[in-house]
Amino acid sequence: MIACQELSVEVGTVSACQSLDIARPTYYRRFGARIQESVAPRPAPPRALSGIERQEVLDVLHSERFIDKAPTEVYATLLDEGAYHCSVRTMYRILEDAGEVRERRDQARHPHYKAPELLATAPNQVWSWDITKLLGPVKWSYFYLYVILDIFSRYVVGWMIAPNESSALARRLIAETCGKQNVLPGQLTIHADRGSSMKSKPVALMLADLGITKSHSRPHVSDDNPFSESQFKTLKYRPGFPDRFGSIQDGRSFCQDFFSWYNCEHRHSGIALLTPEMVHYGKAEAVTSQRRIVLASVFDTHPERFVRGLPVPPSLPEAAWINKPKAESKETRLAENVLIPGIIGEGAGVDRRSCDILDGDVADQAGQLLGNDTKFESEVSHYH
Repeated sequence: MIACQELSVEVGTVSACQSLDIARPTYYRRFGARIQESVAPRPAPPRALSGIERQEVLDVLHSERFIDKAPTEVYATLLDEGAYHCSVRTMYRILEDAGEVRERRDQARHPHYKAPELLATAPNQVWSWDITKLLGPVKWSYFYLYVILDIFSRYVVGWMIAPNESSALARRLIAETCGKQNVLPGQLTIHADRGSSMKSKPVALMLADLGITKSHSRPHVSDDNPFSESQFKTLKYRPGFPDRFGSIQDGRSFCQDFFSWYNCEHRHSGIALLTPEMVHYGKAEAVTSQRRIVLASVFDTHPERFVRGLPVPPSLPEAAWINKPKAESKETRLAENVLIPGIIGEGAGVDRRSCDILDGDVADQAGQLLGNDTKFESEVSHYH
């Protein structure tokens, strides 16, 4: 195909494709070429209005008498007076050519939000967090489960259950979790949807103080936060998950056992059947090596059972993406091989501010809102 491209410079595309027996549509698809088709100008029909006549119609429509009237009324009024210039449709065509036809009512202009493109190549580079409801003991009663998840290791770095949804509680949970994970300024990006707590001012000020970049999903897009949604499904489809929780203490007891299992025992299909704890704390290579040894021993004992040769364990993905960009060309594919942690593209609601903001009032407000029945679990695994 490259030879055909080089030859087309000298003899033309048609001759080059014929000589190398390459279909021209294939050539155009491969190199993004387009056939330039010249469109002949449409001749004016003989019964069309001349330029002078069109200007006369425009002057009548611009006159003080008709400036606030619709072309239909202008046409009928002139017709009753014995005057005829053109049809109603022609009046609209003339006004459209002059740029004077539009929707007169105010129209909402929705901006185009670019999909957030986030990349993590190691733990504690990109976190995803969300809030889900747990049914309480009676109808219309709920408990609110806050979960912070590392998208590379799938490790739940922080969680809590509260009786209500509050930006002050979310602020405190994120701050304590960052402290226990030893997150440095400029290291972390936190992604969330566009809920009230996620977009709140206390959370935004706290993230700016800690040097953390925040990212939000696009409005009315349900799959911009896939890791948190998938984790919530694992929680609610877990055997033993009750229809309702009798109390907030009951919910905390269940989630304590669940997140310990999820982090330390659950073999996750998205991370080479390793547990989130293994990946998050750097044990993945040792576990994978041990699996290779076991498979090699079994292969040596019964090679006839493995028709495809020596079995190998699944390998850990090198990167975790939120909205991985689509490869459009060879240059784009080469660029994607260079993995840069953090934000790749300017996503919807990405905030790169890293200014020092005094938030004493916010801290006071958080202290007032926090109650004795709120418990924080910023580090679920007690083995580290």
